Amino acid sequence: MAKLSSINKNNRRIKLSNRFYNKRSKLKKIIMNKKLPLEERFKAQQKLSKMPRNSSKTRVMNRCQITGRPHGVYRKLKISRIALRKLGLEGKIPGMIKSSW
Repeated sequence: MAKLSSINKNNRRIKLSNRFYNKRSKLKKIIMNKKLPLEERFKAQQKLSKMPRNSSKTRVMNRCQITGRPHGVYRKLKISRIALRKLGLEGKIPGMIKSSW
């Protein structure tokens, strides 16, 4: 189990990134638009840099929903490989059986 503080920090980052998503995307469109004057694009860049760092989507880490483990997490399932194996052994995932040879 991961430290609770790490899990809570990541949850805060998720909330911030969801809250500022629209605003950040609008500013990025302005910055990337080469037809606009340089001053307007520069002001948009300054506004973007003044936003909280944790509001960026890249700051969010993929963590296991069960254990909070940061590595070896399947994106579709949102659980780690270890938690997936444990659930498979317990028979809680339909169609998944332990391989043996």
